[in-house]
Amino acid sequence: MPTILFAAPPRYWGQYELPLRAALAGAGVQDATLTCDAAAEAVDYMIYAPCDGAAADFTPYTRLKAVLGLWAGIETVVGNPTLTVPLTRMVDPGLTEGMIEWVVGHTLRYHLGMDAHIKGQDGTWRNGVVPPLARNRVVAVLGLGVLGAASARALAGLNFRVLGWSRQPKEIEGVVTTSGPKGLQPVLSKAELTVLLLPCTPRTENTLNRKTLAMMPKGGIILNPGRGPLIDDNALLEALDSGQISHATLDTFRIEPLPKEHPFWVHPGVTVTPHIASETRPDSAARVIAENIRRGEAGEPFLHLVDRTAGY
Repeated sequence: MPTILFAAPPRYWGQYELPLRAALAGAGVQDATLTCDAAAEAVDYMIYAPCDGAAADFTPYTRLKAVLGLWAGIETVVGNPTLTVPLTRMVDPGLTEGMIEWVVGHTLRYHLGMDAHIKGQDGTWRNGVVPPLARNRVVAVLGLGVLGAASARALAGLNFRVLGWSRQPKEIEGVVTTSGPKGLQPVLSKAELTVLLLPCTPRTENTLNRKTLAMMPKGGIILNPGRGPLIDDNALLEALDSGQISHATLDTFRIEPLPKEHPFWVHPGVTVTPHIASETRPDSAARVIAENIRRGEAGEPFLHLVDRTAGY
């Protein structure tokens, strides 16, 4: 009878307790003990999300079989030297659907020039400014993991010309893909709109910097629903001020909540959304976690296992 510790911010316990109990029963692990407070030496599985008081030292958890990440991002724990058991990240169908909707919604916002009409109703009839068809618009997706690949496919399904870039080679139907350091410049040089969905690792930090922002066509658009450190903030502000980048919609930041004094809040070329591009959904996420616990108890491979070397 495994003991499962919910080690996440306390506000989530009320959202996840019932879905997790139902999912565990559905997966045939109904005899498990699910708790948000357990002695370290009694814990077999840890459902983990960063919070004050969450485990920073995993050494006392001597029975631990796996740490199951509650979020897609695992950068706060992947390099922890005291974590020696398998680590999984969250791949939640609900999270994926939400990300697709955010990416498609903001891509269409820019593609159709919606801001000009929503914000510019001053009594002047401005006809003759018609957006191109999607097939004539190039969109780049940097990062082709689960979320990036799903977003790229959705955009391609709307007939956008989608270019994808990842560190390792990927093939996605309807998407022209490149990879590695030499593959980034050919993608950025054609991208009228760039979506950032890379994992946050030392290698991906500042993927968009002064050099790479200059590769983009003048007036390019940036969407960042991925991770804040993927962009050099100062380089982006400089590119916005010069007109190299015309607008950026940013959902993730180096510090969250974004400090009130940060220039992104008041810059006319920036739209801030408060990390709402997508969210792990308790019902569907609980089923993913329960299935991994079932697999652990049955001696089967875990789903969505993190590659510690790659960092994701």
